[in-house]
Amino acid sequence: MTREQLIGTIGKNGRRLNMMGSDLANFDFSGLDLTQADFRFSNLAKANFRGAILRGADLSFSNLEGASFAEADLFEANLNFCGLEDVDLTGANVEGATFNFSGRSKYRPPSVERAEPITLTTVLQKPGIGTLIGALLGALLIYGCNAVIFFTNLIATTEDPLMVGLYRFLIAQNMTDGAVVFLLTWALSGWLTRQFPAMWQRHIIVSIAVVCGFTVVNVGLYMLLGKPYIEALAKRPGGIEKTAAWYIYVMGDLLIANFFLYILQQGRQLTRKLSEQEFQLLNLEKLKTRAELDALQAKINPHFLYNSLNSIASLVHDDPDKAEEMTLLLSKLFRYTTGRNGELFATLADELEMVQTYLKVEQVRFGNRLTFSVEVSDPALNDLKLPQFLLQPIVENAIKHGISKRADMGRIDVRIYEKGGDLNLCVHDNGPSFPDDMDGGYGLRSIQDKLKLLYGDSARVELQNWPLKQVLLSIRMDKVRSEPTTVLSSEPN
Repeated sequence: MTREQLIGTIGKNGRRLNMMGSDLANFDFSGLDLTQADFRFSNLAKANFRGAILRGADLSFSNLEGASFAEADLFEANLNFCGLEDVDLTGANVEGATFNFSGRSKYRPPSVERAEPITLTTVLQKPGIGTLIGALLGALLIYGCNAVIFFTNLIATTEDPLMVGLYRFLIAQNMTDGAVVFLLTWALSGWLTRQFPAMWQRHIIVSIAVVCGFTVVNVGLYMLLGKPYIEALAKRPGGIEKTAAWYIYVMGDLLIANFFLYILQQGRQLTRKLSEQEFQLLNLEKLKTRAELDALQAKINPHFLYNSLNSIASLVHDDPDKAEEMTLLLSKLFRYTTGRNGELFATLADELEMVQTYLKVEQVRFGNRLTFSVEVSDPALNDLKLPQFLLQPIVENAIKHGISKRADMGRIDVRIYEKGGDLNLCVHDNGPSFPDDMDGGYGLRSIQDKLKLLYGDSARVELQNWPLKQVLLSIRMDKVRSEPTTVLSSEPN
């Protein structure tokens, strides 16, 4: 379709455009009024929608990779489940538009800023309060380091053994006190989070624990290290200078303990949020994969229906009996299609039954010009679960591009076998060889996309002209027997 033909179509349909399932890659829609247009399941890669009006348009499940929507009006447009890689939304009106489960574009609204988690690093980077906290921390750290250096120097230079013993006791006391405060806070942090929902309750419990810990540690160290030196110095006139009361030192421990508790709590909350987000992203990715598979399935079914109905139409006047036979066979096929109840997978036996029914439909049309065979090397393979409609599009292409090109006898052979740890599904026909530049058409691309979604690099599609002309699908057996058949086949919540 040309741009001029499209403009004429818009006018005839009162500006309502129905292009569902169309291949419109690189098409120029710039400046057109496409209000409420239906582009579902379409290939719109690198299409130009610059300045177009797409108010209320439905582009769900479409491939929009590389498309340009610069200055376009996308008010309340539906872009759910779309691929948006490299999409240009510069200056576009996206008010009310939905992008659920869509890929990422390079566009980001300028007013949206990414929220930063609250950590010590981010706090220190803030002007004002961050600068003040950083200055206080720096002062305390330097003061503590200098105190250690000061007392260490006194131990090395003082000749009085009683003073040396006192300095050693003070250093041991402060270092042990600091370690115990941190370890006690760290040990209680997780329990406090589970038992006390309010932050103030946690700080009170930690403060009580620190006071008790301070008392036990200092009394113990006094009895073990400090008592002989302090008692001896106390007997000297002016032997021990008056110092601050013990509760002043407890205040320092309480300050440090509560600071540690705050940092630990923030870290736990951040870790929990990240874990929850990762879990949600995993579920969203699963749902997105499910939606993409449903989209591929929805594309295949109409494609097959159109071809089958054309075959029936060609026989209605010339051979009504064959047309009736084809209609019944087609009914059987669509019972298989519509009766899947949301399942994305079916047994190999069911898939092959569907393929044979499809080939019988085409055999009615081609008569003696078409023969076929379906062969499974090991009957146990029939129970394997595979994505639905995996083979039918390939067989359909073999009919369309192979058998229909021959004036004499055409043959299609479907062979299933296991080799080298791979499940191989081959569709051979005796039609013309594949051209070197063949991309496989839509049917084969949909198969490639489906296998990539489910099996990643563990599946491949090959077009072969030698020794036989065939399409070969290979999937690792361990992948066929594993998670995709159980996880993605269930209905999403």
